[in-house]
Formats: sequence, structure tokens, C-alpha cells
Amino acid sequence: MTTQAYPTIDTPAGAVPETAPDWFRQRRSQMPSHRYRDIHDRVQVPAQERHWPGARLRQAPLWVPVDLRDGNQALAEPMDPDRKRRFFTLLVAMGYKEIEIGYPSASQDDFDFVRLLADTGIAPPDVTVVVFTPARRDLIARTVESVRGLANEVVIHLYTATAPVWRDTVLGKNSREVRELILAGAHDVLELAGDLPRVRFQFSPEVFNQTEPGYVLDLCDSVTDLWQASPQRPVTLNLPATVEIATPNVYADQIEYMHRHLARRDSVVLSVHPHNDRGTGVACAELAVLAGAQRVEGCVFGNGERTGNVDIATLALNLHAQGVDPMIDFSDIDEIRRTVEYCTRLPVHPRHPYVGDLVHTAFSGTHQDAIKKGFAEHRERAARTARPEHEIEWRVPYLPIDPADIGRGYDAVVRVNSQSGKGGIAYLLEAGHGLDLPRRLQIDFARQVQRHTDGSGTEVSAAELCALFDATYLDTPQPPEVQLKDLRVTGPAEAAVITVGLVVGGRQHRSTHEGSDQVSAVVSALGQAGRPIEVLSLSGHPVAGGRIAYLEYRRAGRIEWSCARADSASAAAVAAVVRAAGTVDRG
Repeated sequence: MTTQAYPTIDTPAGAVPETAPDWFRQRRSQMPSHRYRDIHDRVQVPAQERHWPGARLRQAPLWVPVDLRDGNQALAEPMDPDRKRRFFTLLVAMGYKEIEIGYPSASQDDFDFVRLLADTGIAPPDVTVVVFTPARRDLIARTVESVRGLANEVVIHLYTATAPVWRDTVLGKNSREVRELILAGAHDVLELAGDLPRVRFQFSPEVFNQTEPGYVLDLCDSVTDLWQASPQRPVTLNLPATVEIATPNVYADQIEYMHRHLARRDSVVLSVHPHNDRGTGVACAELAVLAGAQRVEGCVFGNGERTGNVDIATLALNLHAQGVDPMIDFSDIDEIRRTVEYCTRLPVHPRHPYVGDLVHTAFSGTHQDAIKKGFAEHRERAARTARPEHEIEWRVPYLPIDPADIGRGYDAVVRVNSQSGKGGIAYLLEAGHGLDLPRRLQIDFARQVQRHTDGSGTEVSAAELCALFDATYLDTPQPPEVQLKDLRVTGPAEAAVITVGLVVGGRQHRSTHEGSDQVSAVVSALGQAGRPIEVLSLSGHPVAGGRIAYLEYRRAGRIEWSCARADSASAAAVAAVVRAAGTVDRG
């Protein structure tokens, strides 16, 4: 049955299930669900007494970010060397001690990045690096070549798909042949890398969660036996939910079965690598740790193939919210977000747990009221007990953690929405003036509105709101401290040269810059002229008469916004940069 409003939607019109109670009125749909098999029909975990339902998360597992390998291969534009290096240094700064850095046999860029670590020493000595390889001798040899001379401990990560569909359709081998392939690869790893001074080994039976438990247990035991796993030189067995197809409790059962039946268990680091195809990757990882996993692979903010790898930032902050030290630092979540967005060229969703721009914002008046009362109780309790507010127990309604823990202020929580009123500040600007402000600019502008209304004591009209926006972000005071006098691009696009002429504080400056990026050229010229600024984000859209640019920048340690209108996107962006360099900090 279709409707005129939505002719492409086939509204369910089948029978209501016979066993349904009177209040259950959903009807059977036309979705072809019969095409798919229940995981329980494919993989049956042997019956066992479950211990994981009664376990509790009391300590962080070993986190292993795979952004530089698994996350990178899922990007439409893989990271260039600069972005990869920047991401690596971020991971080190956050406190990660084991990092998968690449797939050196797959591309020259990955090989070169491993050599960069070997040749420059940018990896601290206590950081273990992981390199990834399939079970093929020539690729294993290339991988070992990449890590020779690296001073850090190295984990060579061998993988092969083991599930029936992959064996039959992808590899074209039966279970015995796949076993022989894996053991041959494990032997090659031992032969080619066994002489490295600080090396350990890792094996991933890819698509573990769709592989017969007895078969994969035998494979893992055979590999750890071949590699002679010991407590002094443990082997990492990584058990991926490569394609998530079952409820998280099933994955927990599979992990607990391996945890309780693996040979050499005291010589094994039991690891998991959940994906997020069903949207329950975080739940799978948490239950897997309850079931015996000691190590979790994933990506910061969950990048990865399809719906992504498990989000290890969410997992860590979930522990933090339960009073467990995540052993990773998130005290400046926005700096982490900006770096990840820059390196991956992917935006973080406003509703993303913990890091999203909206996660601490309540639009509901009842929620706001509860939050305000919670803050008041928090401050009163701190005063009553003579303890700092940041040390006492956090129990503000609707806020699972104190935003200050991750470097966030309270304006977006209790101020912006209280000023949104009839449709909200952002709505008035967009509906009346065509300005679609980025979320963080909305928050920044709300502070300016608050200051204005605190001084006047009156409501701000839509026209006054637009005038205040122009005065704050668009109008350059005269005479301007920084002026752009000349901007010329010469030469073909592949060998362009940009000439920039500036007047700064009455003195003329002229410089040339290679490339076709006008914004980067002007930023560089400003730096040479003694007016350095750091561009944090740049966006914009068409407006009446041209384009508007929204620039988020950092100068002298402060984060500010500058905007500009012009005939083109590049002209607006350049004008916003010049205005930023010449604007006095608002404070």
C-alpha cells in the first residue's frame, strides 16, 4: 500500500501477528527479511555457563587505535604523510601506547610512513607499533623490511579470513587448505622476523564472529604453539567482528568461549576488533571486555569501512562516566576533534557521543530547568563541604559527565538555548537573513547576544540580531590595521604562484607563495608580516549578492571567529582571514 505523500514507501499492510496482544497493531511488512539467516543458524557457540553477565568494568583495556591503517583505508582520500604524522602525534599525546601504523606491503605511502618512524624517532620508546600483513610470504617479507631498524617494540599482525563464506567465495579453499595457508604464513613470520630484537606477533582470524568456534579455536591454538607464546613474549589473538551481524550478547558468548578454552591462555593477549554494521559496536566491545578481552582495537570517533570501526573514544569516556580511569586524556576534546576532522576530512556529527557540538545542549525547557537546578545544587554542595567544584561527585541531571572534564564550557548548556526564544537565534538569522551559521559559531554568537541583552535588559529583535552579528563578525573598524592591497595568481594550476601584497600597521609587505590555495597563501603572508593566525575551520554558503565565509581561527592562544561577504567563495574566505588578522580580540 502506497500513499500519495510518499509514493516510494510501501506502508506495511500484512497481517498483525496472531499472537500479538490487542495493543500491538504493527503489521507485517514487504521487507524481504526471509533472505537473511539468523546467526544462530550459522554459528552455534557451545553451551557454557556464562560469567560475563555478572562481571563489571573495573579497568581500562589496552586501547589500540587503528586509524592509520583500518581507518585510513576507508577514507575516500587517504591521509597524506603530513596528515598521518599529525594523527600519530595526536595519538601519542593522548596516551596511546600501542598503535597500528599501517599496511606497509599495500602501498608505498604506508611503507614510507613506517620508515619515517624508524628514521626520525618520533615514536617515543614506550610506544609499541603494529604493522599489518596478509598471510603471503612476499608481503610478509615486505612488511618485515619496513620495520627493520625501528627502535620501538613491533607487533607484526598476520590476518586471514576464516569464515565459511569467505573460505568458499573469496579464497576458494576448504577449511583444511585455509588452515595450511595460515600456518604457512605464521611460519614465514617467524622465519623472517624472528631475529628482530623487540618483536611480538599477532594473529587475526578475520570474520571470527562468523567462523565455527571449534575451528577457529584450533587455528588460534596452532598459531600460538607455532610461535611458542609465553608470558614473557605473549601472542596477541585478535578476534574481529569484521561484519557485525548479531546482538552483542552473542559476540560476548563467542569471546568468553575462546577466553575459557584457549591453550596457553596466560601467554595470550586476547583482543577484539568490533565493527558497527548493526550500530552496536560499542556494546559489543564492552560486553567482550566483560567476557575476557584485554585489548580493544578501534578508531577515535569510529571511522572505518561501512559504518565504521568501534569508537574507542566513546568506549573510554563511557568508563570515565562510571568512575573508571580510561588511561587516555580527553581534556581538550575539541582540539582532538579538530585534528581528527582535519586528518580524515570527515566531520564529526553534532550528536556524536561526548564530542558532538550538541551533546551538552538541552533545547527542552524542562531539561534546562533541571540542569540549572543541578548546577545550583553542585555549587552549594561544594561551598558547604569547602571543596573545589571540580573534585566533588558529579550528579547534574541530563549531563552524564561534567563538560569541563573534556575542556567544554557551560555556555552551550545553560545559556544559548535560554536565549533562543521564539525560534532561536540561529533560526532567526537563517530565516530572516539567509545565514546558516556553523554550530560552534552559533554558540560563540550566543555569548555576544547574552552580553548585549545583559546590558540592555530588553529582547533583541531579528533586525537587531542581524546588526549585532554584522558588528561582531563582519564590520572591519576604520582605518583597518591590516589591509590586503594585492592578490594575484599566475601560471597554470599545477605550477601556480600567488603574489600577496599587504599593508600591516602602515608598512607594506610583499611575498610570493607556490600553489593555488589563496587562503593558505594569505595566511602564510600574514605570518611573515608578524600577524600569524591559525585557521581551525572554514565554511560558507551563497547569500544574496554573492557568498559568505565563516572562519574559526586561533591567534595568540585565543579561538575567535571572523566572517566576510564577497562575490566568490575564495574572495570571501580571504577577506575573513584578513579581517581576523586586523581585528582586536573581543575578550
